[in-house]
Amino acid sequence: MTDWFVLVESNTTGTGRLFARAARDLGLRPVLFARDPARYPYVAADALDHRVLDTTDAAAVLAGCRALGGRIAGVTSSSEYFVATAAGVARALDLPHPDPDAVRDCRDKPTQRRALRDKGVAGPLFGDARTPDEAVAVAGAIGCPVVVKPAAGSGSIGVRFCATPDEVHAAAEAVLGELPGLPAQGAVLVEEYLDGPEYSVETLDEHVVGVTRKHLGTKPYFVETGHDFPAPVGGPLTTSLGDAAVAALRALGLGWGPAHVELRHTRRGPCVVEVNPRLAGGMIPRVVQESCGVDMIAQVVARVAGRPADPTPARARPASIRFLVADRGGRLTGVLGVDAARAVPGVVEVALLREPGELVLRHSFQDRLAYVIATGPQAADAGLRALDARITP
Repeated sequence: MTDWFVLVESNTTGTGRLFARAARDLGLRPVLFARDPARYPYVAADALDHRVLDTTDAAAVLAGCRALGGRIAGVTSSSEYFVATAAGVARALDLPHPDPDAVRDCRDKPTQRRALRDKGVAGPLFGDARTPDEAVAVAGAIGCPVVVKPAAGSGSIGVRFCATPDEVHAAAEAVLGELPGLPAQGAVLVEEYLDGPEYSVETLDEHVVGVTRKHLGTKPYFVETGHDFPAPVGGPLTTSLGDAAVAALRALGLGWGPAHVELRHTRRGPCVVEVNPRLAGGMIPRVVQESCGVDMIAQVVARVAGRPADPTPARARPASIRFLVADRGGRLTGVLGVDAARAVPGVVEVALLREPGELVLRHSFQDRLAYVIATGPQAADAGLRALDARITP
C-alpha cells in the first residue's frame, strides 16, 4: 500500500495544492486533515483524499493519523497556523520534523522578538500590550511612527503603520477585537518602524536558497504587491542579509526545514522584521523555481518524508511576480485581460486567486485577486514584463 503523506490544513493561495502534488510526485498518497475541506477548492478539483477533524486539537490530529492504516511517510502543513501542530504530531510518530517548541515560540511574535534581542540579532525596539491603552504607552516609549501587529498572525492581517497615538489605539483595538480572518488575539506587538527597502531570505535548513526583493502597497497597510528573485542587489548586501537570516534561525533554535525571514535594510544594516518557520507565501516558491530551478515545495516534502533533498540551482535568471490588488472592498465580478497577459513575452504563469462572486476584504493578502509571473534577462525586465501583463477587475 502507498505510504500516506499527511497535510494539516492548508494555506489558501496556491502552495497547499502544490504540496499535495509534490507528495504524489514522490509516489506518496497525500491526505488533507481539515475542519472544513470545502474551504480549499482544489480538494474537490484534484480528488484529494481528506478527513474531517478538529485540527486545532493535536490529539485529534494524532488519532487521525493512527486511524489511516498503513505507513505514514510524513506530516506537515503549508499553513503557518498549523506548522507547530504538524511538527508535534510528527515527533509523536517518530517522523522527520522541526523542533515543535521552537516553532511554537517563533510563531508567538513577542517571544520571538525577545529571543532575537537576547541573542544580539538586530531588530526594532518593541513591546507587547494586552489593551489599546497599553499599546499607546509602549508606542510612547518607543516613539512614533510604530507598527502594530497581532502577536500571532499571518498574511499582513491587522498589521498597521501608526504615526500617532490615536492610530496606535485604533489599530490595537481592531486586532484585540474581532478582525475577519484573524484568530482571537490576547496581545499585540508594537514595534519601531524600520525605514528601508524590504527583503526576505528563503532558507532550507540553514542553507540560503536566495534573497527576495519585496514590494509593498501604500501605508498604513503592509500588503505585498510583488516580489523579485533574486533581489537585484550586490553580492555584499546579499551576503549580509543571508548571514542575518541564519543568525536569526540559530537564535530561535530553528534550522530544520524551511523558513522565510523578513528583513529591512536600514541605515544600521539588515534588521530582522520577523522569522516565519515555514515556506514563504505570496507564491514566492514558484518565483524561486522559475528563477533558479529549485522547487522549494518539492524539497520540503522530500525532507518531511525522509527522502534525499538537494537545493542545488539548475539555472540563474531573474523572475518576478506582480499581484492584481483590489482597490476597494465588495464582491468580485470578474477579472479581464487574462488571455492577453498570458501572451506577453516572458510571462510564464497567470492565475486567479479569487473567483467571481467572492467577497473581497481589504488590507491583507486577501486583497490579491490574481497574479502574473514573468522572467527576463535582467531583473528589471522580469519586473516590467509582469507589470506590463496587467489584468483588471
